[in-house]
Formats: sequence, C-alpha cells, structure tokens
Amino acid sequence: MGFYDSVEISASGLSAERLAMDVIANNIANANTTRTPQGGAFKRQLVIFAQKPGAQHQSADPFDPFAAQPANVEGVQALGITTDNSPDRLVFDPGNPEADARGYVHYPNVQVVKEMVDMMAASRAYQANVAAIQETRQMGNADIQLLRS
Repeated sequence: MGFYDSVEISASGLSAERLAMDVIANNIANANTTRTPQGGAFKRQLVIFAQKPGAQHQSADPFDPFAAQPANVEGVQALGITTDNSPDRLVFDPGNPEADARGYVHYPNVQVVKEMVDMMAASRAYQANVAAIQETRQMGNADIQLLRS
C-alpha cells in the first residue's frame, strides 16, 4: 500500500461520513413532518455502507506471505439510502387536523436523541479520517526530508 492508497481510503471514509451526516440532518429536520408529498408521515432514512473492494494481489511465488490475502480493501462506499420501515410514532390528539379516525396523529419514526448519537459517531469518524490524512501527509513530508539529506 502506497502513500496515495492510504489517502484514497481515508478520502472514501470522508465522503461516506459526509453523506451519513447529510442524511441524519435530513432526518432531524423532518422529525415532526406528518405529511409528505408521497402521503403519510416522513420515514427515517439510513445509509448503507459496504467495503470498496481493491485489486487482487497476484503472486506466482508460493512463499509470498501476501499471496494468501484474498483482496485488499480499498475504503468504504455508500451503496445507497434506504427507508427505515419501523412503525410511526402515534400521538393521541383528536383535535389535530392530521389525526386519523381513532384520534391518533402519525409522527415520523425519527428519534432525535438517536439521530444525535449517530451524528456524533459520524462526526468522530470524519475527524479520524481527517487525522489519518494529515498523518500520512506528515509522514510523506518526513520521507522527503530524509531523501534530501
């Protein structure tokens, strides 16, 4: 793994965590949206992440210790955004114009506290990837200084 590989892996993490924070922010913004253009209450959204497969390591040498590795993982990718189909939060409020026949208002299945915890985790992961890029850059600069001397 080279200098640019480690930066690319961290950059993929930055991109994925930024998308996660955008989706979480959208969930929080719609925590009280009882009517959407599609009808019904807003549904919480989730990002699906997966490992981004890297190039296979091919070696003709049977004694090569790296030949046993099936693949190098080259970061993370967002496969898509999905909808959380857990049930709506029901609040009894028969005077509300959004209430159903039984007097319940269907609120989104968004729990703001859980979203904030998820946001903090995504933010910390983002910060960790920034730190990894900075450390890689510092190591590259140190290598250049060693080559100059």
